[in-house]
Amino acid sequence: MGHTATPEAHSSGLTATEHRLANGLRVVLSEDHLTPVAAVCLWYDVGSRHEVKGRTGLAHLFEHLMFQGSASVKGNGHFELVQGAGGSLNGTTSFERTNYFETMPTHQVELAVWLEADRMGSLLTALDQESLDNQRDVVKNERRQRYDNVPYGTAFERLTALAYPEGHPYHHTPIGSMADLDAASLEDARAFFRTYYAPGNAVLAVVGDIDPERTLAWIEKYFGTIPAHDGKPQPRDGSLPLTMGGQLREVIEEDVPSRALMAAYRLPEDGTRQGDACDLALTVLGGGESSRLHNRLVRRDRSAVTAGFGLLRLAGAPSLGWLDVKASSGVELADIETAVDEELARFAEQGPTPEEMERAQAQLEREWLDRLATVGGRADELCRYAVLFGDPQLALSAVGRVLSITPEEVKAVAAARLRPDNRAVLVYEPTGTEEAETEEAAAAVDGTEAAGAGDDAADGAEQEESQA
Repeated sequence: MGHTATPEAHSSGLTATEHRLANGLRVVLSEDHLTPVAAVCLWYDVGSRHEVKGRTGLAHLFEHLMFQGSASVKGNGHFELVQGAGGSLNGTTSFERTNYFETMPTHQVELAVWLEADRMGSLLTALDQESLDNQRDVVKNERRQRYDNVPYGTAFERLTALAYPEGHPYHHTPIGSMADLDAASLEDARAFFRTYYAPGNAVLAVVGDIDPERTLAWIEKYFGTIPAHDGKPQPRDGSLPLTMGGQLREVIEEDVPSRALMAAYRLPEDGTRQGDACDLALTVLGGGESSRLHNRLVRRDRSAVTAGFGLLRLAGAPSLGWLDVKASSGVELADIETAVDEELARFAEQGPTPEEMERAQAQLEREWLDRLATVGGRADELCRYAVLFGDPQLALSAVGRVLSITPEEVKAVAAARLRPDNRAVLVYEPTGTEEAETEEAAAAVDGTEAAGAGDDAADGAEQEESQA
């Protein structure tokens, strides 16, 4: 078993050790005795980008199937055992990965490790037509409830389909289409599991109040017996030209509470300096109530009730800058769009002020510290950097890279990318006879401060709902 430890202090003051089992499973351990809890997090290197035409939605369907019983744990047992032990759990699917996680009291960590190993090693024997049909119906219902039947619910799907051309691995979102879900056979599902749910295609992180040696012994005991499988095809190339080369546009007439302008800009990939510079640019422009777009549209012009600009970070394709503006009653979207373009052009020309730069860096640093402050958040970040960039240690030093970005880099990336010829635009026109648009109504629809536009809406992450 390979073993490399890197005890030197990072800017977070946290450390992690890495190990690899003979079957290929990568393990990351981070010891922290602050609270008597620990997180177990397992990332599989599979998401909707690995799916092929006609079989979309399999990655997300599998995330549901993983909660449907394995050889040793029947039915809803995974939820019942974790919650009965005082733990919490969930799973999500995105374009680039599927993850599963439990946060447990210290003395129950072995249970979570065993549960994850049991379903990795034995789900295939428990997978039958009945559980496939059952979860296929659950996912189709989730699609109806969260996408098709809510205001603006299909915006993310429509914008990604515009921003990534037909045939591109990111053209479709993780929820999948109804037709493809109906077409998936039991053999499709089994082949998908064999290919992607193998130890060598996964990273396991255990973080918190643990004894690393004992934890590693449990992992070796429960995961070590799972046979290696090496049949995974390379993901399709997600690279695209730097800009869209024009403006793509779609007008949607729907029964929504207010007019809305949404746009997706093609931005640099995650893991690059340019990607971090973009994060800072979007934070200055649309990250919260001190941002330029909020000040211009909501506070000054009063043409919008919310205005946010968020970043969907992607490693295997251009990231997306996600603009989301909900209009005030009676305001024309053309006026809002003109104002947005004015603000972006001014920013591209002048760049951020020193105060804006300092505030944006402080905001991203705080978000990073918040993620690392919980055992679950830290485990997730360690897995993310291991799966997407090959090195979990990068999670512990990520903020240093953001803080080293210069105002010139932020200005340059804004000038190159935040342009009208590099965006897909979605315009919502309400069909209701009367606009139900008091400011409260539009704000309620938004549900969250639009600063998170890139984080949640665009995460494309389908939350596995706890069924217990």
